This record gives sequence, C-alpha cells and structure tokens, in this order.
Amino acid sequence: MCDHMFVVTGGPGSGKTSLIDALTCRGFRSMPEAGRAIIQDQVQIGGTFLPWADRSMYAELMLSWELRSWHEAQAIDGAVLMDRGIPDVVGYLMLCGLPVPAYIEKAAKLCAYNKQVFLAPY
Repeated sequence: MCDHMFVVTGGPGSGKTSLIDALTCRGFRSMPEAGRAIIQDQVQIGGTFLPWADRSMYAELMLSWELRSWHEAQAIDGAVLMDRGIPDVVGYLMLCGLPVPAYIEKAAKLCAYNKQVFLAPY
C-alpha cells in the first residue's frame, strides 16, 4: 500500500479538481484526473473512446492512465493527492452496468492507496 497517496473522488462537477488545484498551489503534489484528459484528447483526434460512444474502451484508457499515475506517485516523497484512482474505474463500469474484468479488479487490489479517501459532496 502507498500510505502517502490520497484519493479525492466524487461526482462530476463536485469540485474535486478545484480543491486539488488550490492545494497544489499551497505545495501539495497531485496527479491529474484521467477522464477529463481522455475526453479532451479523444475529441481533439476524432477518437471514439468516449463515455458517450464506447464506455468499455473509455474505461480501458482510464485504467491505463490511473496505473501510470499510481506508479508515478509511488516515487514521490510526501503526500500526493490523486484526482480519482483505479477504484473509480471499477465504479464507473458498475455505474454503466458493464462487467468489471478480473484484471481491473486485480489492479484495484494490487495498487492500493491510503485508506483515508476524500469524497467531494454530491
């Protein structure tokens, strides 16, 4: 487990990124949210791995992004605020009524975060 990695999660528009940005300005380290960047990239390149076009592939891209962020944050000394995390990919798939592949469940178990999770209000 990586006790120095703290997940900030919550629904879209709940202020997660704004809170993390404000804390980053005060010296905290952070990892960006996958979803927003993936959507921007896919729209820019004319891709179809979007939540309104191909939810399964969008989740795959989120997993890849979150795994990269998790590994990058492991090497950072001190607290790191994670704008969502690998468990959010599991939650996204469940919310969409899609199956959660065993390898995504395994990633969520192997790549642990601090047990303290910050949930932005609905």
